[in-house]
Amino acid sequence: MNKKPIYKRILLKLSGEALLGSQQHGIDAETCASLAHQIKEIRALGIKIAMVVGGGNIFRGQVESKRFGLDRSVADYMGMLATVLNGLALQNALEQIDVPTRVMTAIQISAIAEPYIRRRAIRHLEKDRVVIFVAGTGNPYFTTDTAAALRAKEVGADVILKATKVDGVYSSDPFVDKTAKRYKKLKFIDVLKRNLRVMDSTAISMCMDNGLPIVVFNIFEKGNLRKAVMGQKIGTVVQ
Repeated sequence: MNKKPIYKRILLKLSGEALLGSQQHGIDAETCASLAHQIKEIRALGIKIAMVVGGGNIFRGQVESKRFGLDRSVADYMGMLATVLNGLALQNALEQIDVPTRVMTAIQISAIAEPYIRRRAIRHLEKDRVVIFVAGTGNPYFTTDTAAALRAKEVGADVILKATKVDGVYSSDPFVDKTAKRYKKLKFIDVLKRNLRVMDSTAISMCMDNGLPIVVFNIFEKGNLRKAVMGQKIGTVVQ
């Protein structure tokens, strides 16, 4: 068993749903606090931490554009603003336990978050600050999965840790299909060929082209984030 982390710099991808807790909508304070403590634990190991957070717990652009008849671009911008709310909630939870944090946004909202500038983001990481990237890529039609792959490469992350509510990647939805098979390891090309819902195809292709591994794991099982950075065999590794 490794005594030291196998990664020096990570990009933690959190879906908006990860912040729901037991609620149906919005942000659960206890869940935010729990996530903050897990992040603080791995930061103490000397790991540089960047994060990308989704907004699906508040507003999901692609879904809501169809439901409300919104223009897709407008709906996607609304979804980006939802990620800002989540990023600020996570920042608050982290700073309440003395973890220095910066929120960087792809859409300029100078009163509440820094504009995303690559060199500044890297400098924050070097100063041991947790950096939370919000507003996706700043462009409609791109998901926060793609934003995670893009930011991970830009700041030199060794891996994307995809935090979910299931313990890896399955052949089908394990909540629906009890015979679904969990994969321990997958190749990027197999994820694309089998249309497995790890991340969207643009994000997977970007990771494949740049040799950036993804670890998919259950964030709600206590200690799993630490296990992931220590290289223990949890979840599914895509590379």
